Amino acid sequence: MLDICLLGCGGMMPLPNRALTSLMVRYNGSTVMIDCGEATQLSVRRQGWSFKPIDVLLVTHFHADHISGLPGLLLTMGNAERTEPLTIVGPAGVERVVNSLRVIAPELPFTIKFVELKEKEEVLQLCGLTITAFRVNHNITCYGYSIELARSGKFNVEAAKALGLPVTLWNPLQKGQTVTYEGKEYTSDMVMGQDRKGLKVTYCTDSRPMPVIAEHAVGSDLFICEGMYGEPEEIQKAKEKKHMTMYEAAELAKQADVSELWLTHYSPSLIKPKQYIDEVQKIFPRTEMGKDRMTKVLNFEDEE
Repeated sequence: MLDICLLGCGGMMPLPNRALTSLMVRYNGSTVMIDCGEATQLSVRRQGWSFKPIDVLLVTHFHADHISGLPGLLLTMGNAERTEPLTIVGPAGVERVVNSLRVIAPELPFTIKFVELKEKEEVLQLCGLTITAFRVNHNITCYGYSIELARSGKFNVEAAKALGLPVTLWNPLQKGQTVTYEGKEYTSDMVMGQDRKGLKVTYCTDSRPMPVIAEHAVGSDLFICEGMYGEPEEIQKAKEKKHMTMYEAAELAKQADVSELWLTHYSPSLIKPKQYIDEVQKIFPRTEMGKDRMTKVLNFEDEE
């Protein structure tokens, strides 16, 4: 199960009723956060979620609306008596940028581990999740992220019995371990079925449309993508500032055939995003207009 909360859906500056774009994903007692702009903490508080279990922070890029809330967040986590290390992932230079912001948050009771992204695509294993970072097309280096929870196949009891394996060895085999019994080695593939469909969330803001975005969104149960502009005539501004319109995001969702699209990262000038939903859904019917603290629980197919 993945517990998802879109903390905010604003771009550039927080508004009275619209927090800056940020995402939290909870799994197995850990939390992964993507971006932390000004006033992100307020949205977390309103949602009633906790800061202490944040184990990983993924930074898309170094514009202020995506990272300026970090010093306050770190201080709050420290005040919650957190001692476990925090991993911060971001474009090359993330350690320098974060440490510069930490001038106003110099003393913390936990260490920070930095992972600097330097390739067009990098795959990380964190908190039991597979996190894929992929570079997108903004006016500074920027990454999108896919978060995946894999699911192994079912244990084949009959196969284990046919091999004569005692029950005490079943659990290690289920965990992918190799066991030895009566002088012979047994591997998990001998008793496990094919991997089943896992869960996947893909997140992308601040980019022009790119094939790589759709490629990484394929198979996503939830695709969260910026739709900065709803007015069709703003396409030229989107191109100049290297952002996306809602319609371009919907086209990417259509290409990737995702289960659901949430639009986010609205321009401050976009007062009523919902007025464009009908036109966007003509391109991709499974579109929802993101709103602050929008939540969803993703379960495995046979557990829904």
